[in-house]
Amino acid sequence: KGLQKNHSSGILIFFNLYLNRWSMSKIIENYKRILIQIERYNKEFLATSKNPKLIAVSKTFSEDKIQLIIDQGQRIFGENKVQEATKKWVVLKKRNKKIELHLIGPLQSNKVKEALEIFDVIQTVDREKIVKKIKDNLDNKEIKFFVQVNIGGEAQKNGLKITEVEAFVKWCINDMNLRVAGLMCIPPLDRESSYYFNLLSNLKEKLKLEHASMGMSNDFAKAIQFGATYLRVGSAIFGNRS
Repeated sequence: KGLQKNHSSGILIFFNLYLNRWSMSKIIENYKRILIQIERYNKEFLATSKNPKLIAVSKTFSEDKIQLIIDQGQRIFGENKVQEATKKWVVLKKRNKKIELHLIGPLQSNKVKEALEIFDVIQTVDREKIVKKIKDNLDNKEIKFFVQVNIGGEAQKNGLKITEVEAFVKWCINDMNLRVAGLMCIPPLDRESSYYFNLLSNLKEKLKLEHASMGMSNDFAKAIQFGATYLRVGSAIFGNRS
């Protein structure tokens, strides 16, 4: 029985090692495929493409999996939660140079100070309370901010109404001296995303902002067509989240 148990354990260890290696190689394969697809869409939509940068959304994924695509040359990453990002990226940023880390999830007021210490770009600014908290803790840090727009007017999503964006952006820049570099949105899942990407792109141009963060694993081709400057792609690179 003891021999059988040891034999079974050995098979399980071997299988887990094989599965892990397969998973790692799959991530690299996925990453390279996404880069090829982005380049293809840039050419297809040459008239409107802004040659967007890829944000590899690494939320819930471990440091070793993230390091795989850092080693492939990826330097821009997105995380949803401040606490998780701090645990992973303090080490990863020390080990790897020129990382640009984006907060793409909601920012709570009690996490602002910590967020400003680990992130280089915060994409989810959407209310005065957060802006004032940022202002109180910003000091002289070189951080870029995006205003999140609830582009589909969905009650369950964060972000400003389209009609509120212009006044809010001007207040952030002129009164709070915040470095607002762009807008971010998540379109409704059950509707045609092109319409909402076009809305955000036009709003960005109207406000003379540099960036539009839009497009995820399922719709980044359309985001390229409508002038995204950042794409947020996670599951298409790292696989499904547990």
